[in-house]
Amino acid sequence: MSDKRWLNNYDKGVPKTLEPYPQKTLVDYVDEAVKEHPNYPMVLFKKRKMSYAEIQKLSDEFAAALAAKGVKKGDRVALIMPNIPQAIICRWGAWKIGAILVHMNPMYTEAEMEHALNDCGAETVVVMTMFYNQFKKLQPRTKVKLVIATSIKDYLPPVLKVLFTLAMEKKEGHRIVLQAGDFWLTDLIKEKAGAKRPDVKVLPGDNALILFSGGTTGTPKGVVGNHHSQVITGLQFNRWFGEIAEPYKDVMMLVLPLFHSFATYAVMCTAIIGHSAMSLVPNPRDRDDVIATIQHDKPTYFPAVPAMFIALLEHPAVKAGKVDFSSMKCCNSGAAPLLYETKKRFEDITGGRIVEGYGLTETTMACTCTPYRGQWKQGSVGMPLPDVIIRIGDIETGAGEMPAGKEGEIIFQAPQLMVGYWNRPEETKEMLRDGWLYTGDVGYMDDDGYLFITSRKKDLIKPSGFQVWPREVEEVISGHPAVAEVSVAGIPDAKQGEAVKAWIVLEAGKTATAEEIQAWCKQKLVAYKIPKYVEFRSDLPKTMVGKVLRRVLQEEETAKNKK
Repeated sequence: MSDKRWLNNYDKGVPKTLEPYPQKTLVDYVDEAVKEHPNYPMVLFKKRKMSYAEIQKLSDEFAAALAAKGVKKGDRVALIMPNIPQAIICRWGAWKIGAILVHMNPMYTEAEMEHALNDCGAETVVVMTMFYNQFKKLQPRTKVKLVIATSIKDYLPPVLKVLFTLAMEKKEGHRIVLQAGDFWLTDLIKEKAGAKRPDVKVLPGDNALILFSGGTTGTPKGVVGNHHSQVITGLQFNRWFGEIAEPYKDVMMLVLPLFHSFATYAVMCTAIIGHSAMSLVPNPRDRDDVIATIQHDKPTYFPAVPAMFIALLEHPAVKAGKVDFSSMKCCNSGAAPLLYETKKRFEDITGGRIVEGYGLTETTMACTCTPYRGQWKQGSVGMPLPDVIIRIGDIETGAGEMPAGKEGEIIFQAPQLMVGYWNRPEETKEMLRDGWLYTGDVGYMDDDGYLFITSRKKDLIKPSGFQVWPREVEEVISGHPAVAEVSVAGIPDAKQGEAVKAWIVLEAGKTATAEEIQAWCKQKLVAYKIPKYVEFRSDLPKTMVGKVLRRVLQEEETAKNKK
């Protein structure tokens, strides 16, 4: 883009460029922190503080253990776990031997997990005990050879560990019998106690991470990011909030799951480069635990999706004014639209500010963001961060550049875009063309350089920030014996930002209820993909050639809600 008009509206002190970026990795930044403040907490978890020095030692030992088991540079190491300290220890351990870390959604169904593991070709998996038995069922259909199990209690404080063992371990499915040939993470680390990390050269341009995304079709694909992309994104966010940043003092809450790009790139990378402690929340749906963690860890940054802000505002303790949010300087909202009323209410109780952002897994969160001090415009997702360029191309071809206020396809250029889709060169070429990433999202930019997203060229649905492809859900529902036709799309929802809805035409003479359809989906789909709303109709709107018009269904829904 020729004028980069958004640069004129940056907050004071935010640089127009950060180039040249240091040729470093996140491992280097932790090495520096260990030298500067070895005892400062890198991770906060259930009232336990784990220092930079402790994480450094454990990840060195894990790296040595992986190397001893034959894991080498370029191999994929998959994690099947929520936000627990092991997710950080294992990331750094894998990176120290040059492995590529693949963090998967532990709530995937068996079919989804099998696809993801085979797609990335992982031969090593570290799995939390709660998901161990499910994983073992599908392991024979994958290439996984090395299985390492870990319990959520492994890094709990002593008292909590005892209470968990007595009251919750068996009840909640965490107690397992390890099968022959598998290992406990703690045993592997103990075997390498005091070991130094293997002598492996890891460069900024080496592949570091695979996260799964829908991309341009409904089949989940592994998005590859290198070590340098993590550093670039973390530096951009740090300088965006440079006015309020306090290294070795701030606490960044990780309530978003680390298998999500928002959590990994926008939160974890920012925390590591800004030397903020990371407060881990394993289950964001447990609002009581989220609130207890806020009260104890006192986060200064609270990145979340709109559904989380809404859930907290509805909690009885919050309504009663019994929760202290005053530590929060800034809340970051992304992955789904944020309602103005939600923003205002949350800012009122925290005294901080909510900023909104927009980015994709494929951009490795090369992002737009609303300014911390500057003008907030309702409906806008902000302006490009330093060194991120956005142009609005022709809506059909992506070519050229639309004038201010004119809709078109949103197209990114940035120094940290994805390397590509894992083993999918043709789909990579479709998404990345001549250094530009074509998002498939539709929007416009105003005269001040603020971006507004109006619709999606592709039909991706984002309930609470997760990605759902209509076709995948439609295929599952169409397998129900009573269903003749189905169409799935996203509709506005006060709690999720956007919810999955299915419109269904039943076979003549057959019956089904919404609950039956949802139960059918539950067998094959992870929870956030299951339609929240189901409507039965006599027919579906179609084009002359018989293609169902999703947009018409969405427009009808909008009109109905306005009445």
